[in-house]
Parts: sequence; structure tokens; C-alpha cells
Amino acid sequence: MSIDTETAARVAKLARIRVEEAELPALAQEFSRILDFVEQLNEVDVEGVEPMVSVTPMRLKRREDVVTDGGMQDRVLANAPDAREGFFAVPKVVE
Repeated sequence: MSIDTETAARVAKLARIRVEEAELPALAQEFSRILDFVEQLNEVDVEGVEPMVSVTPMRLKRREDVVTDGGMQDRVLANAPDAREGFFAVPKVVE
């Protein structure tokens, strides 16, 4: 797929990137190369391939979901600049 300089200028404007007129042909060529690479990736057969989050099989460490520390509401709220009725009080920011 080929990108012309007009399209490159429009993409740069939408991305709020200032590009000088002399640099537009190089930018258009770079965009074309990126789109060609994406088209190449679309040709890869990925049927039956499981999605991965890492190149090595990993499992997250799991722990039992139990309360290990708590019941310190008074100690926690002692650090608050303003606490009311057992909660942190914050200034209103939305009318």
C-alpha cells in the first residue's frame, strides 16, 4: 500500500506532529513501509496458535485470598488531614 504526501500530512496533523513540507515524502515512504509490514503479518497462518503473554510459559504466583492485616482503621485515619465518620474526607472537585 502506498501513502502519498497528502495523506502523510493529514496523519501528522491528526497526530498533532509538526512536519516540515520537505520531510513529508520521507514520512509518506516510512508510513508505506509500516503498512507493507502489517500486510506481511496478515499473511502469517496463526490457526491453532495460542495467544502468549511471554515467550516462556509462566504462571502468576497465587496466594490464598485472606485478610492478613486489618482492623487498624483508627491508626490509618490518624494520618489523614481530614477524616469524617470513619472515612477520608476530600474536597469536592466536580460541581
